[in-house]
Amino acid sequence: MRLLHIDLETYSSVNLQKAGLYKYVQSPDFQILLFAYSFDGGAVNVIDCARGEQLPEHITAALGDPNVKKAAHNAAFEIYCLNKFFHSPVCQWHCTMVHSLYCGFPASLDAAGRAMGLPEDKRKMGVGKQLIRYFCVPCTPTARNGGRTRNLPHHDPAKWQLFKDYCRQDVATEAEIYRRLERYPIPEQERQNWILDQYINMAGVKVDMDLIGSALELYGQVSGELSGRARRLTGLDNPNSVAQLKKWIQEHSGMELESLDKATVAEILADKDGEELVKEVLKIRKELGKTSVKKYEAMKACVCGDGRIRGLLQFYGASRTGRFAGRLVQVQNLPRNYIENLDLARRLVKRRQPDAVKAVYGDVPDLLSQLIRTAFIPGEGCRFIVADFSAIEARVLAWLAGEEWRLDVFRTHGKIYEASASAMFGVPIEKIKKGNPEYALRSKGKVAELALGYQGGAHALISMGALSMGLAEEELPDIVSRWRKSNRRIQDFWYAVENNAVDTVQYGTVHTMAKGISFYRDKEYLFVRLPSGRELFYYRPELVTNAFGRSAVGFYGTSQTTKKWELTETYGGKLTENIVQAVARDLLCSAMMNLYRAGYAICFHIHDEVILEAPKESGKNLQEAVRLMCTQPEWAEGLPLDAAGFEGYYYRKD
Repeated sequence: MRLLHIDLETYSSVNLQKAGLYKYVQSPDFQILLFAYSFDGGAVNVIDCARGEQLPEHITAALGDPNVKKAAHNAAFEIYCLNKFFHSPVCQWHCTMVHSLYCGFPASLDAAGRAMGLPEDKRKMGVGKQLIRYFCVPCTPTARNGGRTRNLPHHDPAKWQLFKDYCRQDVATEAEIYRRLERYPIPEQERQNWILDQYINMAGVKVDMDLIGSALELYGQVSGELSGRARRLTGLDNPNSVAQLKKWIQEHSGMELESLDKATVAEILADKDGEELVKEVLKIRKELGKTSVKKYEAMKACVCGDGRIRGLLQFYGASRTGRFAGRLVQVQNLPRNYIENLDLARRLVKRRQPDAVKAVYGDVPDLLSQLIRTAFIPGEGCRFIVADFSAIEARVLAWLAGEEWRLDVFRTHGKIYEASASAMFGVPIEKIKKGNPEYALRSKGKVAELALGYQGGAHALISMGALSMGLAEEELPDIVSRWRKSNRRIQDFWYAVENNAVDTVQYGTVHTMAKGISFYRDKEYLFVRLPSGRELFYYRPELVTNAFGRSAVGFYGTSQTTKKWELTETYGGKLTENIVQAVARDLLCSAMMNLYRAGYAICFHIHDEVILEAPKESGKNLQEAVRLMCTQPEWAEGLPLDAAGFEGYYYRKD
C-alpha cells in the first residue's frame, strides 16, 4: 500500500475557530489555496490551486484509491475539505494528530514536533500564523490596500512563496512524525472508533434556533437592566470592571479583596453579617457573569445552513486516557437543569417576554443557563433516545480491584452511596433511608464515593463539596479512614499499580495483574496495557523522588496545571484513575459501536451518555438502546454494567 501525505491551505470568510470546520467548508467562498503532498516519504510537491494549477490525475485517482493510504495531521480537516470537490472515503485515511495523542504527545503539529525533539529542518515553520492571517481570512479594507477585503497571491508574491514553503514544510513535519510513531501502530479497533467519530461529527445534531434567538434577545434585555441597576447602586461608570468594583467594595465594607473569583463572591454572599448593598451588587455581577449563557452565542456561530451543528467532539481529546473532548459548544460541561417543567420554561422564553419569565422563575440568566441542553433537538420526524451508563467509573474500579461487596451492590440494587455508608459505619443498609436518622450517613457515603476512589484524602473531600454538604473539616480524616478500611482491595490495587510501575521503570520487569492489565517498557515509553488491549503511553519514564522521599514514576507530558510540556510525577492513585477512566472510555466506544451497527444514529455523547436520533415510527427504543450499551465486550467479562435514560424531543439532564 502506498502512503500519500497531504496538507492543505484554504480560504473561507467563515471564522474557523468560532464556527468550526463544517460551517467553514460549507461557505460558498470556501477555496483550497495550496495542496502539498508527498508519496512514500519522497519529495514534497505543492500545487498552487489559487493560481489555477489543477491536481494531477494520479493525485485525484489516489484520493479515492483504497490501495493508497492518505495521511494528514488533524485529518478531519483535509477529509472534509477535499470531499467538497472529490471523493476520498474516511476509512482510507490516517490522522497523525490522533496518532500523536495516542502515543502521549500534544495535539498540534508544532508542539508534537518539539516534544519529539525533531530537528529544525523537520519542524513546523514559525511564520505560519502570520501568513494564514494574510491569505486565509478576509482582511479589513483600507485606503492603503485599495479597499480590498481579501489578500491574493499577487498582492505580495514574496509572502506567497513563503506560504508555499510553509505548506511544504508541514508535510515534511507530518511525514517525520508518522515515521517516528510507525513502530507504535494504532490498534485496528481504535481506527474503527476514529472512523465512527468522523461519521458522528459529520452528521451533527439539530438545534432549536427559535429558542437560541429568544434566549439571546431575553438575555440582552435583562443584562441591560442589570447593568443599569449596578451602575445606579455603585455610581461606577463600569461596574463590570474588577478594579473599579474592588475599590468600591473596599470603600463600602472595608474589605480588601485580591480577586472577585467565584469562590470569593460565594463566600461574601454566604456571610450573614455582610454588607447588604455589597451583596446585592455581587448578586448582579454573578447573574451577568454566567458564562454558560454564552453557549447560545457559540451555537448560533457554528450552526450550519441545515440547522445542525457539526464537529462537537474531539477524538482522543485526553491523550493520557483517550477520552473524548468537547469542541465549539463544549458539550462536556453543559450546565445541569433542575426546574421541573421544562416545557413551560421553553414556551415562556420563546415568547420573549422577560416580565413573564421573571414572574415565574425570578432569575432569568439562571433559567437560560438551565435551558441550554434543551436547545439540542432531534431532526424533523425524529425523537431523541438518551442512554447513560450508571456509576461507570465506580463499577470499573470495583471490577479491576476485585472488591466483591461493591460488585454485589452493582449486580443487585445499585445503591452504592447507601452501601458505602453502611460499610463505613456498620449500619444496616435498610436503615439508611429517608425518614430515618441514619439517612444522614448517606451524604458521607456519597462524598466518599465521589472523592476517594483514586487515593484522595481530606482535601479531595473538600474539593468535592464536603464542607458545603454540612460536614465538619475535623471529621474528614475519619471518613477517609473508614472508606479505605471498607475498600481494602481497592487500596491494595493503588499500591500494586504504583509498585508495578516503579519496578517496570527501574528494572524493565514485565508485570501482569488481574483483568489483563500489564506494565512493560522500552527505551521510549512505559506502557500500561488495558483489558481491551489498548495501551496507555508514558513518554521517557524515569524515577523521581516524591514529597514523601519515596521513588515515584515521572514522565514527560503536558502538565494539567502549567499546560507546558515537562516532567510530570505520578502515583498509584493517579495511575489508577488513568486506567479506570480509560477502561470506561473503551466501554463507551464499545457501546457506541454496538448502537451504530444496530442502525442507531449517534448525534453526540457526553462523558458516559449517548444521545441518539431515531425516526418516530422506526421501532428504535430506549430498552433496546440500553441493552446494546450494556452488552459486554469479551474482555469485560464479569463487569456488571447498567444504563438508564429517556426518550424525548429535546435534550436534558434526566
